[in-house]
Amino acid sequence: MTTNPEVIIVGGGAVGLAAACELAIKNVSVTILERESGPAAPWKNEKLGFRELFVPAIEHLYRRGLLNDMFRNEERPQTMPEKKGGFEFAGHFAGMMINGNDVNYSHWDDTHLPGPACVPGSSTLGHIENVLRARAEQLKVPILTGKNVTGIEDTDSGVKVFCGEETFEAQYLVGCDGGRSTIRKKAGIPFIGTEPEFTGYAVHCKLDNPFLLKPGFNRCPNGGLYIMAGPQHIYAVDHDISFDRDQEVTAEHFQKVLRKLSGTNVVVEQVVLASAFTDRCRQAEQYRKGRVFLAGDAAHIYPPFSAQGLNCGYIDAVNLGWKLAALVKGYATPGLIDTYQQEQHPMAARVLDWVRAQIVTLRPDAHGRAVGNVMREFLYTEAGVTYCIGRQWGLDVRYEIGEGHKLVGRSALDYELDDGSRLGTKLGAANFTLVAFGDCSSELTSSVNELNPVLGFCRAKGEEKSGLQGVLVRPDGIVSWASADALNIETIKASLERWVALPAAVEKFESVSYEANQLSNIQTPLTTTVRSNIGRVFGKDGEKYTGLPTVVTEVPATADA
Repeated sequence: MTTNPEVIIVGGGAVGLAAACELAIKNVSVTILERESGPAAPWKNEKLGFRELFVPAIEHLYRRGLLNDMFRNEERPQTMPEKKGGFEFAGHFAGMMINGNDVNYSHWDDTHLPGPACVPGSSTLGHIENVLRARAEQLKVPILTGKNVTGIEDTDSGVKVFCGEETFEAQYLVGCDGGRSTIRKKAGIPFIGTEPEFTGYAVHCKLDNPFLLKPGFNRCPNGGLYIMAGPQHIYAVDHDISFDRDQEVTAEHFQKVLRKLSGTNVVVEQVVLASAFTDRCRQAEQYRKGRVFLAGDAAHIYPPFSAQGLNCGYIDAVNLGWKLAALVKGYATPGLIDTYQQEQHPMAARVLDWVRAQIVTLRPDAHGRAVGNVMREFLYTEAGVTYCIGRQWGLDVRYEIGEGHKLVGRSALDYELDDGSRLGTKLGAANFTLVAFGDCSSELTSSVNELNPVLGFCRAKGEEKSGLQGVLVRPDGIVSWASADALNIETIKASLERWVALPAAVEKFESVSYEANQLSNIQTPLTTTVRSNIGRVFGKDGEKYTGLPTVVTEVPATADA
């Protein structure tokens, strides 16, 4: 007899896998239904597949013991970048490059401590998915491929998912099935936003003379943009939406686009891999309808500027996971699951604002040029580049979850603990964690231990510089309470009871044991190292391509030279 899972996730990409892992850690039975049955798309494992993971995602990978697997050949920076002379690429705003040496990194001294998760890092989308898939398999999550969802039914007691003649049932359903989400459409959730102004292209191609094109980021006088990531890898933004994206991107068509943007007579000899996209920006009106939830591109879509969509979707999964687990297991407080929408919807809306502002500067008219000129001047100031890096890297993320200390609503600092470890290494089980500064009475310690396994307890090394006596960290790593007053168990319980029902949570709260940093079944065609401080790519004959990720690639012996 087959037992139905408690949660079904539709979509086995990075967001669906992350959500499955978060649920499985809390001993929720979950099954992933993935439409594709073959190997991953080739572009996911080559240069076109590189994606930047920003600090919130990096912090979560670190806390779940996945950072070493994600960047297995890289020695992670332990501090914010040091300011040097000259130019150091730190990011861009619509192709206007940001000089990391102009950024005031000390601006975040009070909200981010040195450690392995303090700066972004890059990897291929294929490798990101492989790491998360390996963790899901380690947690015994079934991943069923070749399952094309044709319908859903939300009942009072559960959901049914129809895949042709097959029917799957669960208590809850999470749609992580992309921008054209079947789950969102079948649930009848409005998808609201703006229509496209441009067509974008990500292309691996062979050019007759790639050095006709300028390396790096190139904003074009008549609007648009092209990015020369190497002699054979190009990203382009063309203010023409007439191209049918269901059609193949041919060499002839892409050559026309490149000539228009670059003003050169470059010849595209062959298109090896290509995809087209638009700047359509939309967001689901609601992230939950009955027993159906949305996360990732199913909930919000953006053009792929700086991997904002991937990062926002990843944190959707992290935010939803522990809350849905509490709902499934019966220890959620009334309204807990509603905080998923309350917290994540504004975050995605903020990203939409950030992306739309970039789109305006790429318009081929006087208004676009004017906004672009103002933004360029802004990026020449320390305050301007610091603000932009704070938004792009996710250093300024703060949930509005109540009044209190400035750390409330932010990601927890990676405090050094009295046993010599760091807080980030203690958060793998996705429990609530109390971090105490200074001495605690034996009575308080005993009372806190009675709340195990809901509440973990750590003593920080030394005093907190702003005078805090303790902070409460949620399962997703967010500080939900901080106090400069002497700690007492009733206040701590009251802070916990905002999120979980006591004593029910003590009885029902559980986590699955797993070995962090012990994933052995990760299969990645290319082993890559990408430095967190973006530098350069060198093309043929040492031609320098500035402003792009430094990629060191080891090609398997069986690969063609």
